[in-house]
Amino acid sequence: MATAAHADTAYDTGAASATENAASGAAMTPPYTLTANLTLATQYRYRGLMQTDNKPAIQGGFDFTHPSGFYLGNWNSNISWLSDSNPDVSAPVEMDFYGGYRGKLGADLPFDLGALKYYYPGDYPSGYTNPDTTELYGALGHGSTSFKYSYAVSNLFGFAKSKGSQYYDLSGNYELGIWALTLNAHIGYQYVRNVDHASYYDWKLGLTRDLGNALAVSVAYIGTDADRGVYTNARDRFMGRGTVLASLTKTF
Repeated sequence: MATAAHADTAYDTGAASATENAASGAAMTPPYTLTANLTLATQYRYRGLMQTDNKPAIQGGFDFTHPSGFYLGNWNSNISWLSDSNPDVSAPVEMDFYGGYRGKLGADLPFDLGALKYYYPGDYPSGYTNPDTTELYGALGHGSTSFKYSYAVSNLFGFAKSKGSQYYDLSGNYELGIWALTLNAHIGYQYVRNVDHASYYDWKLGLTRDLGNALAVSVAYIGTDADRGVYTNARDRFMGRGTVLASLTKTF
């Protein structure tokens, strides 16, 4: 359950047109950019909840961006939360597919509108509520702070009759000006429709250091106030307990 990391380094895919532009003296504008990202993490948490039962995760994806602002992407990770909650389930991978449009309202208000599909291929027992989830989202930023709203147009991650669930995300990334460090802060609220005691807050406070060569290391404390009765899996693990998570990310 994760929105994808958007890489910053892009490949120039417009070699032929670039040659023609150079010959004519025109400015070179590639028709699109394609980026990739790869992350190794001590575990995978999404909206504060454990996805890999406190075990390591390997994650990665691709992003296609057009100069007009339209984009498409894919992000993937190993998971175990579905089989941890029901041993009859075999679904070890999360695959996210998303697309949307980014632009600006004036000079200082970037926005992002799109749709995201969380897909969990696997084998499920008869009568099991499919965990595949589709959300529509909108985000608005100012400076280093952003607010994002997500609305589920399907059931939410296997909760029956939960269509219409919503997530509110207030996040900030603030450069500290020393040792190439960025302070990462986040608070979110997951509203789960028609499911008693399933709604909860989550939060994160951490640091990211830019190591150069499109490589970054992050460490963060993550916590929630999720209800233990709802979010304790079949292994008797509370999925929302506080934890420290470290990760190493390379963009291409």
